[in-house]
Amino acid sequence: MRRLYFLVPDVESAQAIVKELLLARIEERHINIVAKEGTPMEDLPEAGLAQKGDFIPALERGIAVGGATGALAGIAAVTFPPAGVVLGGGAILATALAGAGIGGWAASMIGVDAPNSQIEQFEEAIQRGELLMMVDVPKNRVDEIDELVKKYHPEADISGTEPTIPPFP
Repeated sequence: MRRLYFLVPDVESAQAIVKELLLARIEERHINIVAKEGTPMEDLPEAGLAQKGDFIPALERGIAVGGATGALAGIAAVTFPPAGVVLGGGAILATALAGAGIGGWAASMIGVDAPNSQIEQFEEAIQRGELLMMVDVPKNRVDEIDELVKKYHPEADISGTEPTIPPFP
């Protein structure tokens, strides 16, 4: 999946684009909209914490760092075992998994509160009253959806693509 970013000037344009995306068989759960606080969203699909926050990237970093740290701790435990304890290769795997779990949990708690680094670049436009649409589409449909929006909504500012979103299904 790829995430497409569109800035649209108002709620009416966003509603029209959402209807066309639904007709193009993009599920509503793959359409997320960020607007200035207090904007009447009506029936538009508002972005949740996973889209607004830095949850997913933080989770990925936490799993990677925690898993590596756990693996290193497991290697140290096997190399220098406590007195009278014989440890096997399973200790390395167990500590790596435990480290990945703890690292992912801790980093995701921090990431929920951190603003999404991709959305930050659109913050000025959002504060002016524009709406940011984030649409997740299959890789092979990126050009098709870009063209659909360009053709029927020249007022929409197509602001790029982010690869492999969401990393977890």
